[in-house]
Amino acid sequence: MRRAEASRKTKETEVRVELCLDGRGRAEVDTGIGFFNHMLEAFTRFSGFDLKVRAKGDLEVDAHHTVEDVGIVLGKALEEALGSREGIARFGHTLLPMDEALVLAAVDVSGRGGFYWQGSFPAAQVGGLDVEVIPEFFRSLALNARITLHLRILAAENTHHAAEALFKACGLALGQAVGLQPHGGEIPSTKGVL
Repeated sequence: MRRAEASRKTKETEVRVELCLDGRGRAEVDTGIGFFNHMLEAFTRFSGFDLKVRAKGDLEVDAHHTVEDVGIVLGKALEEALGSREGIARFGHTLLPMDEALVLAAVDVSGRGGFYWQGSFPAAQVGGLDVEVIPEFFRSLALNARITLHLRILAAENTHHAAEALFKACGLALGQAVGLQPHGGEIPSTKGVL
């Protein structure tokens, strides 16, 4: 089983993550931010990972530090759980509809962190969360996991649907990319390293 734990403690937040890549889509999430909990549960369900997140942050200021630091710690756990990356598919992608919302997610577990985002939300907040922190979560995840992540909102009239579609699509694409392949323990790269 590919597993890892990671944590981070600053003056602003305290975050602990336990991740199993070979899971069943089970989540135990408590960030103090209800909507963000819901998004992480959706991500987990569609990735097929098992995920535990405990986060305390300076929510009296806003949710930015907590959301960003959860992305950092989840990215570090993902990087560790991947190990040598031998035998993984490496690439994953999906075009995911959620009612009127349509999003694209594409992942390359490349060993080079990068985040490429395009889109806008219909409203500035959803469930009390400023939506500008959603791309920050994904950026922190991608850079700390050393993956390349592309996310696009192609259509959206409902901010909740757009946000949830992003988390589900990212989970689905990432689950595909880290899935073990029947070609055995080879590194999926013409260079021989990731």
